[in-house]
Amino acid sequence: MKNFVKSFYDFNLSSPQERQERNQLYPELAKFHIALREEMSEEEYQEFYRAEKDAAKNLMIPNPNPKPQWIRM
Repeated sequence: MKNFVKSFYDFNLSSPQERQERNQLYPELAKFHIALREEMSEEEYQEFYRAEKDAAKNLMIPNPNPKPQWIRM
């Protein structure tokens, strides 16, 4: 079982359930995007959304060692 939290941009916007889950996990960011959509044209907003989604992907750091390991403290 994968144990990770999806990024705001990883949710399927075509699914009402996933949109609801995203808005519950990220309420402030969801409100921010609602406000942006009201202020920007659809084309501007889509361009902004794509850029933010790409930037979020670049922040993810791949694990060079995918084997499970114990962490000693």
